Amino acid sequence: MTNVCIFDCKYCVNRVSNDLVRVGFTPTELAELTINFYRRNYIEGLFLSSGVIHSPNNTIEQMIKTLELLRNVYRFGGYIHVKAIPGADNELITRLGYLADRMSINIELPSQESLKLLAPNKTKESILRPMGLITTKIQESSTELVKFRHASKFVPAGQSTQLIVGATPDTDHKILTLAEGLYRKYRLKRVFFSAYMPVAEHTLLPSVDLKPPLLREHRLYQADWLLRFYGFEAKELLDEQNPNFNLQVDPKCNWALNHLEQFPLEINKAPYELLLRVPGIGVTSAKRILTARRSGAVDFSGLKKLGVVLKRAQYFITCKGKIMEGLKITSDGAIRALMANSPEYKLQSPPLEQLTLFNEPFLTGEDVRQCLTGQI
Repeated sequence: MTNVCIFDCKYCVNRVSNDLVRVGFTPTELAELTINFYRRNYIEGLFLSSGVIHSPNNTIEQMIKTLELLRNVYRFGGYIHVKAIPGADNELITRLGYLADRMSINIELPSQESLKLLAPNKTKESILRPMGLITTKIQESSTELVKFRHASKFVPAGQSTQLIVGATPDTDHKILTLAEGLYRKYRLKRVFFSAYMPVAEHTLLPSVDLKPPLLREHRLYQADWLLRFYGFEAKELLDEQNPNFNLQVDPKCNWALNHLEQFPLEINKAPYELLLRVPGIGVTSAKRILTARRSGAVDFSGLKKLGVVLKRAQYFITCKGKIMEGLKITSDGAIRALMANSPEYKLQSPPLEQLTLFNEPFLTGEDVRQCLTGQI
């Protein structure tokens, strides 16, 4: 809605102490802009965020006016994701939730100490209180919908949050453990991670000359996928002795290399839960293996057809009691091979190619695809 903000979060470009031009929309302007774009098929929904204008309550009230115009006057039926403001009253958060499909309250920093240092206007309580309220209201709404078909829906697409990576010394272990706790306690749909982009010089922040930790962000997303779909726990992936992810290999490969005593797995006998722990076998390919082996034994050529990434999986599995033909398995050899096959490793010594005006990306399209499809 506006980049006007009374908060002074050191990592934010819109902080009150930053000298920049301030602009904003009225609720009517924003509602008309959204519905006109929607009718022209330019957009499918609205993601509504805002700086804190006069107070958290005042900002939420402006958001409510915007969404009431869209829902009740323009009959907008598209998707709406709205960011609630920490510190707002419960009643206003509730009204906002009945107008939106998804709501998020960004934690931003993973510890109370970091919040106090870099975001003095925010507190742990002001963030977690509305998050708990949203969780309770979603549960109540689900119960009412079972009894009354036309009951009002409260945030039907659930809630999410975001954590900044790299603005503070907090480790991956701290961030991932917090994310796991949020999933369990508040039943979040997603925890998003955002690599810190240096926006200003400040003694409390990393140098503006440092590159954003995009690869670290990517590793956290991969680990988040392991928590949600692969049955891993944060304590299995990281601990106090190893608090940060290995940037050379993905978290699942790293876990497997540190637990070689559990391998190799016989592909035709291993249960689903253990198949998911094999690098190169994702949720989809694990289900396909279970289906295929009901009809007969699966071999290495069959695994490839089922979507298994054999370049990774071959070091951790056997088919019919045998390893892949011609493969010699050693711990050091597996590590070197997995690192060599890693897209990030290949980026360290890129091949000769046409010059570009843009910097080399940290991640390849294939790397992102594997993360998004779950084939880790």
